[in-house]
Amino acid sequence: MIRDKQLKPEEIVQSFKDAFTTNIEDSRIERRVTGIKKAGFTIIWLRVKRESFKDVVKHIFTFDEYPHFAVTSGYDMNENIELVYHFSIYHGSRGREISLNITVTLPKNDPSIDTITDLLPGAVISEQEKQEMLGVIVKGIPKNQRVFISDDFPEGVYPWRKDETGPDKHVRNLHKEEDKKT
Repeated sequence: MIRDKQLKPEEIVQSFKDAFTTNIEDSRIERRVTGIKKAGFTIIWLRVKRESFKDVVKHIFTFDEYPHFAVTSGYDMNENIELVYHFSIYHGSRGREISLNITVTLPKNDPSIDTITDLLPGAVISEQEKQEMLGVIVKGIPKNQRVFISDDFPEGVYPWRKDETGPDKHVRNLHKEEDKKT
């Protein structure tokens, strides 16, 4: 089992490429220096195809029995929605921790993805947020209810969207109102 020792970032990326040959669309490793002691910090970025996303997340457990899930970022990218799942492996060990970010693209005509809450229960709040704010459909989410926007907020309107499902027609721009008065 891989998790018996800490792998180098290059070995981790190669492990994903070996396990998911055609489903890793892109990868890169960034090395940065942080803090007053100028400690090194490594960030791995993987772009994966949606159909292998959940298996890619499961693969993280081969490196670290208890990977840390931080948050999911989400972006409206015109025709698609892009989600970035932020993890840490070897978490809690100073100088050993590696940030692992997995990006997956969802087409707006089918913005669905499988939940990862069965693997990492703490992901539920981040998944709920992406449903409410971007209109992502998280299949299998255990709590499919609104948390971030009120129940009387219009259905089918998503605050982080830039398209016709975004909030523009529901928002009053005060600076434009002031312009009309002058």
